[in-house]
Amino acid sequence: MKLWILRHGQAESHAATDAERNLTAHGREEVLRSAAQLIGQPISAIIASPYVRAQQTAQLVCEALGFEGEIRTVPWLTPDANPLQVLEQLDSADNLLLVSHQPLVGSLIGLLQHGHLRDPLSMNTASLAELEGDWPLAGLMSLNGVTHP
Repeated sequence: MKLWILRHGQAESHAATDAERNLTAHGREEVLRSAAQLIGQPISAIIASPYVRAQQTAQLVCEALGFEGEIRTVPWLTPDANPLQVLEQLDSADNLLLVSHQPLVGSLIGLLQHGHLRDPLSMNTASLAELEGDWPLAGLMSLNGVTHP
């Protein structure tokens, strides 16, 4: 299976709540540059945080790829979610794209790659990581690369 993990694009600095922050024009451009890296990839599902900036990021990716599936919105991909609990949710061998936030994305990538939470990966806005392995389990996936827009 392949697993792509995309951090949302740059978002506005203020909104009524953190969850309501929208992407900026620059953030949209960043997302489109990262989405270009996914053209031709066998993505079977897109799973995103419910936060507005992650939803907007996922929607831009869908449009750029012509992805016809629905974006699955889940509460376990928010910024402060527990990476161990995220792994419990990833029980399939499908090729997935996760759209989420720091610090979760960096911690999740470190956990998948190293098997522990002590070495999170630095992820800029709209950074895209590609991991590969038989199952999405701690320490059992290889990091193929990270693209920073």
